[in-house]
Amino acid sequence: MNKITRHPLSALGYKFVEQQFLPKGKDEYYLRNKQNRTETDYRNLNAREIELLVRNNNQSDDWNKILVADAFNPDLVKNCKFFGLVRIGKLEPCFLEYHNLRMPVGIYNSTIISCDIGDNVVIDNVHYLSHYILGNEVVLVNVNEMATTSHAKFGNGIVKEGEPEEVRIWLELCNENGGRKVAPFSGMLPGDAWLWSRYRADEALQSQFLAFTQKAFDHKRGYYGKVGDRCIIKNSLIIKDVWIGSDAYIKGANKLKNLTIHSTPEASTQIGEGCEMVNGIVSEGCTIFYGVKAVRFLMASHSQLKYGARLINSYLGSNATISCCEVLNSLIFPAHEQHHNNSFLCAALLQGQSNMAAGATVGSNHNSRGADGELVAGRGFWPGLCVSLKHNSRFATFALVTKGDYPAELDIPLPFALISNDVHRNELRVMPAYWFQYNMYALARNAWKYKDRDKRIEKTQHLEFHFLGPDSMSEVLEAIYILEKLCGLAFFRQFPQDQTPNVELTRNKGKELLETKDPILQRLDIFAEGWENSSRKVRVVKVMEAYRIYKQLLLYYPIHCILENLDEAAPLKPEDIHAMIGNKNTDLASWSNVGGQMIQEADLEAIISSIKKGRISSWSKLHKQYKHLGDDYASSKTVHAFRLLMKDQGSKEVSEELLEKMLFSAIEFRSWLSEQVLLSRKKDYDNKFRNMVYQSLDERDLVLGSLDHNSFIREDRDACRSFLEKSHRWLDNISTKTLRSK
Repeated sequence: MNKITRHPLSALGYKFVEQQFLPKGKDEYYLRNKQNRTETDYRNLNAREIELLVRNNNQSDDWNKILVADAFNPDLVKNCKFFGLVRIGKLEPCFLEYHNLRMPVGIYNSTIISCDIGDNVVIDNVHYLSHYILGNEVVLVNVNEMATTSHAKFGNGIVKEGEPEEVRIWLELCNENGGRKVAPFSGMLPGDAWLWSRYRADEALQSQFLAFTQKAFDHKRGYYGKVGDRCIIKNSLIIKDVWIGSDAYIKGANKLKNLTIHSTPEASTQIGEGCEMVNGIVSEGCTIFYGVKAVRFLMASHSQLKYGARLINSYLGSNATISCCEVLNSLIFPAHEQHHNNSFLCAALLQGQSNMAAGATVGSNHNSRGADGELVAGRGFWPGLCVSLKHNSRFATFALVTKGDYPAELDIPLPFALISNDVHRNELRVMPAYWFQYNMYALARNAWKYKDRDKRIEKTQHLEFHFLGPDSMSEVLEAIYILEKLCGLAFFRQFPQDQTPNVELTRNKGKELLETKDPILQRLDIFAEGWENSSRKVRVVKVMEAYRIYKQLLLYYPIHCILENLDEAAPLKPEDIHAMIGNKNTDLASWSNVGGQMIQEADLEAIISSIKKGRISSWSKLHKQYKHLGDDYASSKTVHAFRLLMKDQGSKEVSEELLEKMLFSAIEFRSWLSEQVLLSRKKDYDNKFRNMVYQSLDERDLVLGSLDHNSFIREDRDACRSFLEKSHRWLDNISTKTLRSK
């Protein structure tokens, strides 16, 4: 039975905060007065103004509770009911126009309860407006209900005075069983969500994160909802406990409840028709429209939800787009794309620059008796058309999974790999370094695209968008060892020895075969174990080509870091590199992808220690640490690049000979990369099946754009030319015995 209570009409609009929650000496308006930062001097209505208001069919329980600015015009208030303390700014005889909506300034046909109203607003046909503070030039038209409760938390995972812990809002990220849940808060970065969802056994760290969130917001009751300057809200049904920044545009929303909607003049947020959003945070610059459903969520800046997308118990990183599909219990780092009607993502950690194709079903299939599986994918994860993956699975960076059902759990350690089903042989096939061989255009263009589309205003976390980063290149070094071992195993499997070779002998044999490009490799069946949880074989193909590319990447990567990231004016000599790398700690650092920002494990451990000891005592202080590490990232990344190469080469220093070798290799490899960018795109223009739908090649070029005028290919050529010029100047400045002898 619904419990309906009756109160005197004279109490409507008063006692917003229960007496037990009011500090001594404070009234129910003390927080409202703190929130309302206007410099307007309010006054009481005079007798003439009251007479005009009554004549215009307005009502109030107490006209003395209506306070107005000096420039208030009573002729612009008609057919309204006022309850409680209402403060109104100036109203001038003009109209406001936005997107062809033209409405006269004033307050018409509305019920208003205990609100502060800014200058020159439009309020028309708002059936119930309660406990809100409106900025200047706000437009509210055709809104059914817009109200704030005294215990409003505006989407933040906090509890107010007198509330039980059970009311706290949690995001159950990465796992449906709630074991990695985090409490959302306004300003939460993907690095925050990742840190909190990891390290679950560290109770001291976990309690600090919860304390950070709770103390970041006032736990007192009595805060009003706010609508920032120049917001437009029209044709919407229910808006409850929502804080809205300036310049937001909301039209046709069904239900918005317990939200913070950030919006600024530089990055306006828009929410459109049919949307229902409950218990979440929407960051600035977001676009949400056409039937979106979002519950327990956080959208980072400049992300998009559209066309009926469902986002539940998830964190969506910045500059991401989800359309039509369903995403549950996932932590998604920046630059994710998922555009198609029938894709499904559940209980996943996607570490950025990912793209899900139509029909992809990632994570709905469990291997346990409960819904408690997880999927972890490195940057650049691309599940293709109709891919079905099973929990638990893990993928290295830039994995492309081709169409098919994958019935067992996968653990793919090779970066830049193509994963496919060989149905005829009943095998899983893995092609390492696929992107460099067959689709360099897409790989390079995505790196450029994600950086170009990073619209964040506050770039607190330094995001790595290039496909060559500490995460992918650490995997490249490990992949070299893996390929050497697999080739050695394949050789001894086909040519058994009297004694079973040990791991070192096996790997050395594989290394010998790969470095000498032994033709026997073409006859070996190279299989991996432990990559799929099934009895079928996992075949690794094109190993020799991948090994060559991986080795070239290690030589190229340090030069790339210096010339394109550090952009040194003067070419470095070996002694400069030695000084940069240092000799105190030559260990190869491990890195973690912390919300799209690459952080060394030593720095991450220092952060965790500082949090537990109280030296980092708030989210804002943690964010300053992200910024500090981001400022040092280019140099740290470069040091890591050299140490990767030195470990592969078995060298303790970068000699002049090694530096010369690196530069010659980098020149050759960068030229090859640029050529691959062109050739991989050119295949589309040479394909007769693509050309057959055009009456002529001229028509094709008009529709697709000419290959010669492709802006990205031209930009890549310019970048390649600049790289080669810098590399040659660097070579010219190296005075080695080899060069002098020449």
